[in-house]
Amino acid sequence: MNDVLMMHPTAALAGTTRRRRTLGTRVALVWEVITGGLIELWSHKLRSLLTLTLLMLGVFALVVMSSVLGGVKDKISTGFAGMSWDATVILIPRQPKTSEEQKRFAMSSGLRYEDLARVAAPHPKVLGFSPRATERSVVQTATGGERIFVNGVTADYSFLMNRLIGLGRGLTADDQRRHSTVAVVGATLASKLFGGSDPVGKDLVIEGTPYRIVGVLASGQMFNEEMYQDANGALIPLETYMDRMDKDHQLTQVTVKLKAKRDLDEVSAAMLGRVRQAHHGIEDVEVKNLDAELARASEDFQSEMHGWTVVLFSLAGTVLLVGGVGVLSVMLISFSDRRYEIGLRKAIGADDGQILVQFLLEAMVLAAIGASIGTLAGSALCRAISDKFPWGLVVNPYGLAAAWGIALVLAVGFGLYPAIRAARLSPMEAMR
Repeated sequence: MNDVLMMHPTAALAGTTRRRRTLGTRVALVWEVITGGLIELWSHKLRSLLTLTLLMLGVFALVVMSSVLGGVKDKISTGFAGMSWDATVILIPRQPKTSEEQKRFAMSSGLRYEDLARVAAPHPKVLGFSPRATERSVVQTATGGERIFVNGVTADYSFLMNRLIGLGRGLTADDQRRHSTVAVVGATLASKLFGGSDPVGKDLVIEGTPYRIVGVLASGQMFNEEMYQDANGALIPLETYMDRMDKDHQLTQVTVKLKAKRDLDEVSAAMLGRVRQAHHGIEDVEVKNLDAELARASEDFQSEMHGWTVVLFSLAGTVLLVGGVGVLSVMLISFSDRRYEIGLRKAIGADDGQILVQFLLEAMVLAAIGASIGTLAGSALCRAISDKFPWGLVVNPYGLAAAWGIALVLAVGFGLYPAIRAARLSPMEAMR
């Protein structure tokens, strides 16, 4: 018993040494397999290049498309924010649905400029009011004519509705007070009429009246009708619009910006009450359902993005799948060329598991090289087009992980059959 106890520390030390040697041997084997795989790839350059190209293209496509789709979603989200519908109530004329309503509504003059004195009176929970009137018209310039939207708005419109000025200035309270014939044109219209030149300071003739262009709206995404009309039209002072464009003083809508979204219901009821009083009890104005509009726009966007995602990722997956078939062919050829080597390794003590791992590691080395090249190329392209997106364009880590994961899984999957054949090969058969 004492002898056993005395031998126990020595035995334990020997076992530890054996484990260390086993670990070192495994590391050396892995390194040998990796270097051997690289040598094998280099010795068959054309074959390896074709396989690496397919794997690289698949990973490149996945990295770029996942990053671009993420950037597009960010850009669309920015566009939704540009709609400025958060904490917003919009009053619009209500269309009669019955003959009785038609008779009652005929007794009202509708939503008019004169209603603003009552409707736009200060309210403790309202940030501001933005009335709007719109009409289609043909404008004349030195270079020709164009059918545009003419929008009568107030000086607060750009601030309340998040319409940034790209060149020049916006409309001012002084423009309203003077009933000035000035205009701020949309970016799309400016490009159509003036090409790449600066339109600020030039005249735009609308229904025979020249309007001096004082500013150009910044370009942006168009997600609703008002944004489209602004980009393809001109903003003029509301008072000028009423004098020169519409003698009936009809308003298209009145936008009410709230200080807090939680007050939507209360302010909506208050605004409808004000209009009802101005129209002598006739309820010919309603609140536009912005939640439904936003939900429909968001649903359409999500549906389109899902369709594009399926199509683009299917293409990238197909390329990767073809790359996996390339890995299979490379490993089968490698197995045929190295039968003698496999037999020799088995003859000097390598077991089936080591041969299996050797071939799988070589397949993974092939996939890793292709994935590395695809990642670098995809990252370079994302960096090159980053300025096209409002918040930049960064490589999507989930897309990167998915690309690498799919490439390695395909390499293992398609490399498994050649690896199993190599592992099951008997030394005698291999060395004949």
